[in-house]
Amino acid sequence: MAVADIQKYLRSNRLPHIWCPGCGNGIVLGGVLRGVDKLQLDPNKVVVVSGIGCSSRSAGYVDFNTLHTAHGRAIPFATGVKLARPDLTVIVITGDGDLAAIGGNHFIHAARRNMDLTVVVFNNSTYGMTSGQYSPLTPAGAIAATAPYGNLERAFDMGRLAEAAGATYVARSTTFHALQIPDLIVAAIQNKGFSLVEVIAGCPVYYGRMNKMSAPADMLKWQKENAVSVQQAGNMTPEQLKGKHIIGELFRRQAPEYTEEYGKLIQRFTQEKSRVS
Repeated sequence: MAVADIQKYLRSNRLPHIWCPGCGNGIVLGGVLRGVDKLQLDPNKVVVVSGIGCSSRSAGYVDFNTLHTAHGRAIPFATGVKLARPDLTVIVITGDGDLAAIGGNHFIHAARRNMDLTVVVFNNSTYGMTSGQYSPLTPAGAIAATAPYGNLERAFDMGRLAEAAGATYVARSTTFHALQIPDLIVAAIQNKGFSLVEVIAGCPVYYGRMNKMSAPADMLKWQKENAVSVQQAGNMTPEQLKGKHIIGELFRRQAPEYTEEYGKLIQRFTQEKSRVS
């Protein structure tokens, strides 16, 4: 898809962006916009909510209804928007630290409610905006500004966490597999419930430089070599899958969607109140 196809969704007066050369955020954002374009959504009925971090600056660059909120609080703001206006398409753009650390509790409860939100996490395995501290998604053993001898903590598997918490759609991709991202975004938006799309992205300046992948091409090569499709994963042992990222549509199910159930509750209450009156 040509660049011109997504330029209409960008605020040109907010460009150029602040992202570093080689950053994967632009690829992920482009995938989100191409997904919106495929669905031919009315920009005036799309809301993009972000928290704080490199990826969260995306909200300032897109020409939708946008909210750039507090660190880790994108989902609560998005929840309020969706409850007030269930007719709107609400997309949360967030980073691995923003979503999985300070925002982790909000994440699991939004998934539990099955609120109709599409959450896109730009997973670059680090706090890129604040000098490369490790995050809950930094791989064990990786070097970070706050783990100079290697990260001792195991990383969350956000897909499994979302599934266990109650999400109804979960997918994963990488910036190397850029052509896959729009299709996953389309499926996530079309899902009536809580959807998570995780995209493995590169931060060559902090994560890459500290972990011997200082060139953006090295990070893309690493993504390619360590990504396994859902179909391939079905024929691999746990030992073979260790350290790999399974990409594609990981999980889908049906469950009552929160705003619809909330609407039914209001309707029942109104009817009961009118009968009493």
